[in-house]
Amino acid sequence: MQNKGLIKFFAIIFAIVSIYQLSFTFVSNGIQEDAKAASGGDSQKELAYLDSIGKQEVFLGYTYNQVRDKQINKGLDLEGGINVILQISVKDILKGLANNTTNPVFNKALDVATKEQQGNQDYLDAFFVAFANESKGTVKLSSTEIFANRDLSDDVQTQMSDEEVKVVIKRKVNEAIDSAFGVLTKRIDKFGVVQPNLQKLGESGRILVELPGAKDIDRVKKLLQSTAQLEFWQTYKVDQMVGVLTAANEAMKADKADVKTTEEPETSAIDSLLVNKAEDSAAAAKGNNPLFEILSPGPMGSPIIGMAATKDTAKINSYFKKPEVRSALSGELRYTRFAWGKEDKKNPGVVELYALRGNRENVPPLSGSVITGANDSFDQLGKPCVEMQMDAKGSREWEELTGQAYQEQGNIAIVLDNIVYSAPGVSSGPISGGRSQISGSFDVTETKDLANVLRAGKLPASADIVQSEVVGPSLGQEAIDNGITSSLVGLLLISFWMIFYYGKAGWYANIALAVNLLFIFGILASLGAVLTLPGIAGIVLTMGTAVDANIIIYERAKEEMRLGKTLEDSIRASFSWKGAMSSITDANVTTFLTGLVLLIFGTGPVKGFATTLLIGICTSLFTAIFITRILLDWAASRGGNLTFNTSITKNWFTKFNFDFLSKKKAAYFISGLLILGSFVSFFTNGLDQGIDFVGGRTFQVRFENKVSVEEVKSVLSDAFGSAVDAKVFGSDDQLRITTKYKVDAHGVEVDKEVNEILYNNLKKFYSKDISYDDFVNTYDGKTVGIMQASKVGPTIAKDIKTNSYWAVLGSLSIVFIYLMLSFRRWQFSLGAVVAVAHDVIIVLGIYSACYKFMPFQMEMNQHFIAAILTVIGYSLNDTVIVFDRVREFLGGSVKGDFNSIVNQSINTTLSRTINTSLTVMLVLLIMFIFGGESIQGFVFAMLVGIIVGTYSSLFIATPILVDTVSAKEKKAVEAAHNAAE
Repeated sequence: MQNKGLIKFFAIIFAIVSIYQLSFTFVSNGIQEDAKAASGGDSQKELAYLDSIGKQEVFLGYTYNQVRDKQINKGLDLEGGINVILQISVKDILKGLANNTTNPVFNKALDVATKEQQGNQDYLDAFFVAFANESKGTVKLSSTEIFANRDLSDDVQTQMSDEEVKVVIKRKVNEAIDSAFGVLTKRIDKFGVVQPNLQKLGESGRILVELPGAKDIDRVKKLLQSTAQLEFWQTYKVDQMVGVLTAANEAMKADKADVKTTEEPETSAIDSLLVNKAEDSAAAAKGNNPLFEILSPGPMGSPIIGMAATKDTAKINSYFKKPEVRSALSGELRYTRFAWGKEDKKNPGVVELYALRGNRENVPPLSGSVITGANDSFDQLGKPCVEMQMDAKGSREWEELTGQAYQEQGNIAIVLDNIVYSAPGVSSGPISGGRSQISGSFDVTETKDLANVLRAGKLPASADIVQSEVVGPSLGQEAIDNGITSSLVGLLLISFWMIFYYGKAGWYANIALAVNLLFIFGILASLGAVLTLPGIAGIVLTMGTAVDANIIIYERAKEEMRLGKTLEDSIRASFSWKGAMSSITDANVTTFLTGLVLLIFGTGPVKGFATTLLIGICTSLFTAIFITRILLDWAASRGGNLTFNTSITKNWFTKFNFDFLSKKKAAYFISGLLILGSFVSFFTNGLDQGIDFVGGRTFQVRFENKVSVEEVKSVLSDAFGSAVDAKVFGSDDQLRITTKYKVDAHGVEVDKEVNEILYNNLKKFYSKDISYDDFVNTYDGKTVGIMQASKVGPTIAKDIKTNSYWAVLGSLSIVFIYLMLSFRRWQFSLGAVVAVAHDVIIVLGIYSACYKFMPFQMEMNQHFIAAILTVIGYSLNDTVIVFDRVREFLGGSVKGDFNSIVNQSINTTLSRTINTSLTVMLVLLIMFIFGGESIQGFVFAMLVGIIVGTYSSLFIATPILVDTVSAKEKKAVEAAHNAAE
């Protein structure tokens, strides 16, 4: 091998750099363990401790913050925490850019775009398509009613074409999303979690937010989704709204009377005599005041119009929207806005109603844009509050507003995101200086968050959580333990097998494997990559496939030695392009291409799997080709007796002479039956599509003891009013619960409502009382309650499904083109792609047939697609190794007819095929047993795929290759071979 010294130099440098990069991870983990021990499990104290040493030098002149930034980051499935994808409402941004126009074409286009947005299509593109269809050229985007308004006068002129306006609007929307990203970054920076991660996902308006270690679920969601639309409104008092409340009550009374007249069942004379007169009178009285039954008017002179149960607010809102009620609002009252107050934790379930003095433009007298600073503090009574400072203009307007309220003895409501936080009166004259205060039923945490939100500023549009995942730290620790166990067991078994089968050469392969692992983790640390549980699976799988290249090299060297070559010549021949290098290159390039497709189309943990897989392929090639070569050359130069086998395995897999092509009809028949059975199962049994594909909410709930699955399903189905699926997940005391309840509704209130329904209906299955916070939130040492929760909105589900289709089709297309270019015969590409399609259909068929009774999760989700793409990669790997030998023999001088030449090709690669498949299956089996229930379905798909893929490489791909070669070509090959000496 040329330049051996240079390769040694780079290998040593690479190893030193890897160790250096990994040292930051070890140091950071040690400091975090110290912080955890010093805090006694209190997460706030732990964060305070880490913040206090953030700027202290702790390692090689680096501060702790710098060391932490250089460590390998653990994903949420290992660390615990919250992962959400926020969808910034492009619809709201467009409304704002169009000055909330009432143009019917524009608003119809917005609604159509919302309904008909396709998977992987940006909302803005969907809107442009809908607008073109709705307007039919009669209305332009540059209309003065739409985008050629006063606010956009510098950017959009009436003479501009729609295409020109689209460019401007796209830029404006992107600017708004950038603004939202900046606001969220400021909020998260002050929230207090270690290493938060925010990423913009293309130009879709989506923002990924990862908060490792975050535990208060409702608090985080509220912080992220609050638009921080702060407004100051004058209020009406209950005295001024009595007429409106009475009119609403009378209107509802009339409605109820109509319903009673039309729907009251007929009653016989005897039945009427049996009616309890007292009960009848009470029922009649109760029905006389439908509004006042659920709304208690506030005291006279108060800005509180009334008080009601939170559950009744929607009904009351509908009452106030009735035309007969709105008609009671005359003069300035007709602009009244009704708003509900913040729920008091000391009086949960009850909220206050306020009437805000609106105006024709529906614009508040003063908005939050004037706020320049905010901080949490305490009021004169020692209660938590938020103090705000305004700019000069705001100070003047605030003084004027408070002066007017003082003169009228009125109140000013402080409204944030349409919720009234307080409505204080002004009793000491106009307030100058621009200082104001928000007080109310707060705790210290709420005032800190509210001040944080106000300081960061408002979002340009609403932000909805369209996908979320919550993982408890206890579950993360279990995942780490499972990952370490599967890694160690897999490493030991592979190392043992290589030594058992190849003897001394096996030790060299194991050394290369150890170096390979060092390089993988070194690169992950250098790139600042995130290590996830599927990522660990990728590394463990890499260990199984890393020896693949060594197996190919060793088997080729053994063949050369059987032909009588010396050890040195055999090593040289096995590392040549005509030896093992062409097979290794083609096999790894096809796998790399499928991994690349997975990286492009995958999201979240799937990207982690793809990242480690791609890195592993590159490092495996380097260590197998260069590190192993250096070790083998060193052994040969010392005159060692290197035989690439042991006394036990010397003649294993060496005398195969099986006629594979003679069995092709039987193979076609068996495969045909399996494929037919798969399609029958698809149409009759379907596939268990996970929430990634159809949308929904999933909760992993752990109980103290085994619970009845059917009882849980029944109780929750009644509570949610829709079908709920529940399955045992892992141990008998743990269920995976899935529901589509309000999955298309967004907001903190909706998520909290779902959590409360779940809590209220499941708490009876616990022998000890469990609080809502303990049930929902995550904390160290948690053993019962919600261990993990996920939500995928319908739009995200559409995108994931579309990406999955493109990922599978794209990988097949790319591999077909690559193999056609590499082998220069379309028959090779066709055989490989048909075999892979055969493997994918059968794996899907097995999942379709078995998901209802298997004791582990077998649903179609992102992880399953990752498994399918991995199956494609490794099935191609096997096929390419066989095809490479077929190409070699067809181009060589082997005697015999076409079929016998191909059969010899397959038989001479069997030792490679069996060894490679065995090592990969061994590793997958270890992961299936020790990797934990969360990846069992993922690993099972790969395990089945490797078995089916090995079969198809031998009995499907090669026969198809032979059957598609014309008789004329076969005769030409036979003539050339028989003419050779």
